[in-house]
Amino acid sequence: MARAELQSTAALKGTMAAHFESLRQAVGERHAPIAWCTSVGPVEILRALGFCVFFPENHGAMLGAARKANDTMPRAHALGYSPDICSYLTSDIGAYLSRETPLAAFGFETVPRADVLVFNTNQCRDVRDWFEFYGREWHVPVLGVRSPRALEHVTDGDVDAVAWQIEAMVEPLEGIAGRRLDASALEATVRLSRECSDLWKACLESATHRPAPITFFDAAIHMGPAVVLRGAPEAPAYYKTLLAELRARVKAGVGAVEGEQFRLYWEGMPIWGKLRMFSTLLADLSTAVVVSTYCNSWIFDALDAADPIRSMARASLELFIVGSEEPKERYIREHVERFGVDGILFHDCRTCPNNSNARYGMPRRLSSALGVPALVLDGDVNDLRCFSEEQSKTSVEGFIEQLADFRPAAGGTGRR
Repeated sequence: MARAELQSTAALKGTMAAHFESLRQAVGERHAPIAWCTSVGPVEILRALGFCVFFPENHGAMLGAARKANDTMPRAHALGYSPDICSYLTSDIGAYLSRETPLAAFGFETVPRADVLVFNTNQCRDVRDWFEFYGREWHVPVLGVRSPRALEHVTDGDVDAVAWQIEAMVEPLEGIAGRRLDASALEATVRLSRECSDLWKACLESATHRPAPITFFDAAIHMGPAVVLRGAPEAPAYYKTLLAELRARVKAGVGAVEGEQFRLYWEGMPIWGKLRMFSTLLADLSTAVVVSTYCNSWIFDALDAADPIRSMARASLELFIVGSEEPKERYIREHVERFGVDGILFHDCRTCPNNSNARYGMPRRLSSALGVPALVLDGDVNDLRCFSEEQSKTSVEGFIEQLADFRPAAGGTGRR
């Protein structure tokens, strides 16, 4: 079956290229300080203080998508960074040591040197170790939020603890930026982040329609501005373009997958080097992956320009990855039902245990509770040594056959 390519991809490429060109100019001309930030760190503070912001997880994903990670990771392993830890971390550090980067396409010789590195451990401990490597390498400050994890629910005390840590960053960041944090600038930045979040959410939720106008594989690429331009006006500007195209597809009955018969949930990280392979395989099987926890992780409903720091703290704690098993299962159940999902694919990511939810019985529990099959795929975000293409194809093909037996394919109106 054919995949319908999004025309907005041209605008996406332009938006991302302009972002990297702006960053390259800041590096070359030193007209703004450079901050590194984790993907769900307090970027709004950094933007309000005039920093140009770089997101190394995005760089790690680019290395994975370009299939360069297995070439660069050994340099980090030789320094004592285990092959079992985050392959974003090891591929990025290895690329830096090798002076290799996919950013060469935008004129970079290596990753931009930071004036400060800012992390939030709401994702995992690895981001702190990652940033501390560069802090030692460049002799620059490393600031961070040490976040609680595995929460049953977010309390005011949890929010207070994270908000206090964000506030404590402001003074040292002001010293590096050479300016005071302006309250109105912070409010404006949070407002832009919330606008981006709302538009991105609307784009993803367009896939509740049948046929779905966008799949997980499209969204994993088109989420770029939500990651690297959150808090900047370019992000909502792009998502207005994408959303208009998706709404036009819905109105015209155009699906991302021609002849869509089955709908899946992707739970876990992408396998970046095999994104195209999975997209093509599933399209050939008339199957659309219509929802994922990964792409939804850049939806921040708690952001509020009227209460910037506390809402940033709450938004960082309401992420799927921060929750315990019970709220995670509740979240997946709600999305399976709302998106009319026929089956769940769990990616058990070898080097990202914090974002792998197949290891403590969740697939079996959800399958039993929802009456939909679940399949666990072994792999990794970047390390393709952990992935067998032949085995995965066979497993997915068998899984779709199971779905065909589970309900009639004709009509595709829902599960039995």
